[in-house]
Amino acid sequence: AVARTLGFDVAVEARDLALEHLYTYESIGDVQDDPGGRAGRIVAGVVADLDGLDAEIESASEHWSVARMPVIDRNVLRIGLYELQNHPETPTGVIVAEAVRMARTYSTEKSGSFVNGVLATLARIVRET
Repeated sequence: AVARTLGFDVAVEARDLALEHLYTYESIGDVQDDPGGRAGRIVAGVVADLDGLDAEIESASEHWSVARMPVIDRNVLRIGLYELQNHPETPTGVIVAEAVRMARTYSTEKSGSFVNGVLATLARIVRET
């Protein structure tokens, strides 16, 4: 699959495709088409629990409401938190690293470290060991 909505034309994996669909969802208020497969499951899971995910993200992001976050950052965090909660088979480090990669690729220069900090906090809460 190829991501084009975000202004990039690159081969993508499921998380990137999910991010593209969530970006479109926020822009027009609807999921245009189901990307199918793993990306479709991520999109459906995030959309179904949007309020719950946002509440947890806000509680972990000091002084930042989800509404004030750049649209890419908040959707990267939603995907990461959804995976932390619903995919225990995926290592925490992989989820965080992929979220940071997407933030650095598609958002601002500072987004990678912001996403890393918030998601690391959420990972400690969600996956207490």
